[in-house]
Parts: sequence; C-alpha cells; structure tokens
Amino acid sequence: MDIFKKCQEFTRADDIKAMGIYPYFRPIEANEGPVVQIEGKKVIMAGSNNYLGLTGHPHVKEAAIKAVEKYGTGCSGSRYLTGTLDLHIELESRLAKFFKTEAVLLFSTGYQSAQGVIPTLVQRNDFVISDKDNHACIVAGTLMTKGAMGGLVRYKHNDMDDLEKTISKLPADSGKLIVSDGVFSTGGEIVELPRMIEIAKKYGARVMIDDAHSVGVIGKGGRGTASEFSLEKDVDLTMGTFSKTFASLGGFVAGTERVINFIKHFSPALIFSASPTPASVASALAALDVLEAHPELVTRLLSNANYMRTNLKARGFNVIDGRTAIVPVIVGDDAIAFQMWKLLYDNGVFVNVFISPGVPPGRQMMRTSYMATHEKQHLDEILNVFEMAGKKVGLI
Repeated sequence: MDIFKKCQEFTRADDIKAMGIYPYFRPIEANEGPVVQIEGKKVIMAGSNNYLGLTGHPHVKEAAIKAVEKYGTGCSGSRYLTGTLDLHIELESRLAKFFKTEAVLLFSTGYQSAQGVIPTLVQRNDFVISDKDNHACIVAGTLMTKGAMGGLVRYKHNDMDDLEKTISKLPADSGKLIVSDGVFSTGGEIVELPRMIEIAKKYGARVMIDDAHSVGVIGKGGRGTASEFSLEKDVDLTMGTFSKTFASLGGFVAGTERVINFIKHFSPALIFSASPTPASVASALAALDVLEAHPELVTRLLSNANYMRTNLKARGFNVIDGRTAIVPVIVGDDAIAFQMWKLLYDNGVFVNVFISPGVPPGRQMMRTSYMATHEKQHLDEILNVFEMAGKKVGLI
C-alpha cells in the first residue's frame, strides 16, 4: 500500500473549508495584543496564550532588537557545543532565582522540554505515571520511554484516588516519575497538587509539573502551581515554556543542580538541537523583568478571566469552572462548534475551536483565554457577540 494513500483520502479539512467555516491556520497580519488584524479586519483576540500581553511590550521588543544587533539571528550550534551564549546562562540563573530552585536548563521549545526530560530520566525498570489529559508534549515524551521492565502508565484525569491505585501496583523498588500539567491546557483546571505530593512521598515517586499555562497566571507573583499551594520544596521538577507569559519561544526545566546537570549531559533533545535564538532568550528575560516589576498584571489577568467566566454563565452558557486564564465554553457538537466559531469571527471575535477527537464527544468547546491587557470594552464586546451567536445556534 502507498504510504501516502491516507493523505490523499483525508478530505475533512477540505470539506470544512468549502463550507466557509474552517477556523485554523488563519494568518495574523498585525498584532496589537487584545486586537489583531486578520484578513484585513480588526478582531478582538480571545484565544491567545499571551496572558500578560507582553508580546507587544516596548521593553520586550527592544530587548529582542538589541540581542539581534549584538549576537545575530541564531546560535548555529547546540548548547552542548558552540550554541551557548551568556544570555542563556543569565536567563537560567534568573529563572532559578524566580522559582526558588537550584538550577534551570533551557530548551529550544516548550514541546521539546518534555521530550528532553522524561525519556532522559525514565530508563530501564523505571515508570512514568501520567495524567490521561496531559498536554501532547508530555504524551510524546512518555511514549519515548523504553524501560525494559517499566515504561508508561496513566491514571484518570486529575483523579488522585486513581493515581494512588495505579502507582500502588508498581514494583516498590522501581523508579517512578509522576507527570502532570499544572493548569490543564484544554479545560483550565488546576492539578490536585497537595494530594499528589502526599501520594508521591508515600510510594517513593518524584513529581514533575508542566507549568506552561501556570506561570504568570497562578502562584505568588505568577510563580506557578507549586507556589499556588506553597509546595515549592515538594515539587521536584517544574517544566515550562516561553511562548505564553514570557512572550517568546523556548522552554525550560527547573530543579536541583544534580538533576539538571544530569539532563544537561544526557538529554538527546538538548544535545542534538540548536539552542534558543538570541532574540528569543532576550525577549524572555525582558518579560521576566516586567513580571517581577509588575505582579499586578497577574491580578488583572485573573480579574478579566473571572469577569468573563461569571458573565458567560449569567448569559446561559455552559462554562467549565476554574480560576485560571482559560475559560472554556462547552458546545457539545462538532458542526455547532464550527458554526459558532464562524459567527464569532464574522462579528469580530477570535476564539479557539476544540472538536473531537481532540476532546471527548460532547465536550466540544470554544476555548477562550484572556490577557491582562484586555480592557472592559473588549470583554463586554466579546460577551455581546457570544450572546448573539449562542442564540443563533441554539446554545442559549
């Protein structure tokens, strides 16, 4: 059979495009933060991960420009060889101080961070225990593990009873790494971290939390999930990204010096990848400057998200409860989801559409997310357009 046969037979996206309701790969032509330009028109952005609105911050943009002027556009090598800049070392040191940990190691993307850490640590006779709703980068990293007598086991989403049931069946003398999103990227729920830590200590496991959607959103001064629960000393590894709060591109893992040193010398994803570009690292450093100087941005972000969560519910929408920047509106049907998205977009609001199999049947959603830089008039306009669209498709 021709390996390309499945490609030729895939027509679902073409069918949706022909109907005029295809929501993906829409090119942004200009970006002012809360408002973007797409296909020549201004649209309120209600789907970005630019949580603190720092991609357009003058300090962040200036830092990127100066880095290019000083270092050029790329590093032309891996961190292991010729690709380490003093900027990389500075950002690692600053992040270690910010997260109150011994060391930090940078990766070129957040997605790559999971692949760089998990299979490096989980080796022969070890187990990685993963939440079934973890982000795709964690799934990819866990599938790369190859313990001869160990490997991957999963537990029900954010279900600590099932986590304990699962981990209790593993050999007592095996190495164990529990991995979970801190804030789950689809529904916006926060991991039940205190109970997870109790279970980890009971069964001799280590814990890694992916704080991609947590940093800049929850915790003291936006320091993430461990800080939110005052468990900084109990979370062994914190993984994250620069593509959200830090207004850039790249990833990191934070932990003890000995563990970070091991990953640095044994992780193929680090050793065989080009290092983060000067502009990306300088942008993340500048974004960290802003976050540390203006923790009130975190308060404003959560205030905006709570305003939307409360008022979407008040207008009759089925909204997943939470206290993060992610506010999902359940639609429950693929066709209605596409119709809803098109009505929102045509009326000046951009959101993300999650359909099956990306989410379970009945949980199709408009995944909205908010920024500290959204003004009240932006939020009220989003609410008005949602109400109009929801009535037209019969959701409310």
